[in-house]
This record gives sequence, C-alpha cells and structure tokens, in this order.
Amino acid sequence: MKLSDLNVQVYADGAVIDDMVKAKESGIVKGFTTNPSLMKKAGVKDYMSFAKEALEKVKGLPISFEVFSDDFETMEKEAKKISSLGENVFVKIPITNTKGESSVPLIKQLSNEGIKVNVTAVFTLEQVKDVLAVLKPGSTNIVSIFAGRLADIGIDPIPLMKEAAKLCHESGNAWLLWASCREVINVFQADECDCDIITVTAPVIAKFPLIGTTPEERSLQTVQGFNKDVKALGFSIL
Repeated sequence: MKLSDLNVQVYADGAVIDDMVKAKESGIVKGFTTNPSLMKKAGVKDYMSFAKEALEKVKGLPISFEVFSDDFETMEKEAKKISSLGENVFVKIPITNTKGESSVPLIKQLSNEGIKVNVTAVFTLEQVKDVLAVLKPGSTNIVSIFAGRLADIGIDPIPLMKEAAKLCHESGNAWLLWASCREVINVFQADECDCDIITVTAPVIAKFPLIGTTPEERSLQTVQGFNKDVKALGFSIL
C-alpha cells in the first residue's frame, strides 16, 4: 500500500524551518505541528519570529503552535496572541498544567470565542470525552493522543485510538491526531484506526521512500550495509 492510498493525513512535527519547507514541497505533508521541546532542540530564540517565519514558509497549510505558560490566565492571553497569527493556526493547549489541574475550562472558553484548539498530551479516553464535551458545536479542533508514548509504557494504543476516533467523528468538532509517531508502520496503524492526522518527525519522513520495498530487498540492503561498515572498520577477525 502507498501513502497516497491512505485516508489519514500526515503532518510534519518539528521546528526546523528548512525541514518544514522540504516537507511541504514533498506534497505528502498536509500540515504542521510544533512544541516547546522541538523548538528548544531546533535552537529557536524568539517564539513570535519563528512562528511568523514558519507561517510564511508553509503558507496555506494548518499549523499548531503551543502555549508556554503553566497558569491558565496567561495561557489564555498566549492563546489569543497565537491564534491572531492566521486563520490556519491551531493553538496547542496541554490537557493539564504541571500541577495536574485540568485545562478543560480554558479549552471551553477558547473554543466558545472561536479559537481553534489542538488539545495535546492526551492519554486517556476520559480526557477525550471531557474535551469533546466542551468544544463549540460546529467548530474545528484537534485532539492529540500520544499513542507512541503509551506504547513506550507497554500499553497498546490501538484500542484507545479506535474508540477515540469514533467519539471525535460522532462529535463532528474535532479531528483525532496520532501523536509521538515512532516508525513508519504507525502511519498505517493510524489509518487503520480511522485517525484523521498523524504527526511525523523528519527522521520518519526520511524513511518514506522505503515504503514498497520487499522484505527480501530490505534483507539484502541490510547485509550490504553491514559489509560496507566492515570495510570501513579496516580490520579483520583472522
């Protein structure tokens, strides 16, 4: 199966402008997400300058920018400033702050004011239900479940993603996003779960050309890679 055969949309997850441009030019990527950790890794020094440049370079595609604050009053102000950057902007709001206090009241307020939210760091079906219950009818939002991080703790995310997809589609107010993608197979799993979006980092996108390779071909490529490294080592066993 080819990526073009899938219903799930691929969004690029990152904060390196050059990577974002390449992703857009690929034609495969249909949107973008960022977060503070990725911005730190990319060496971003000024939030708004980065956001404006990113919007200019990926013009026309949806992009999510996250609030920085840990208190809800400041989050609200940040959300409004971020949202004002463009019609294609979604504001990422974590499902709780660092104290474990629910962001749902703020999400309700922002949604009622017409701000498109991307609720992030979601891990449970109850959190999904809580968010869907407060989104403004007819609004467009994203619910980001960190499927990869669930798998990291030994929990199969697929049953949750399937059920969450049903709830999101029944509500009509949110797209379900498979977050923390670890490998190419996750794209196909997200499609099977009826997710609307999957965020993919640059290293995973770089593996997309491998799709369609047969196991036999990949086996040979692997052995050839080992052989190349053997030659590079420059020594022998005997």
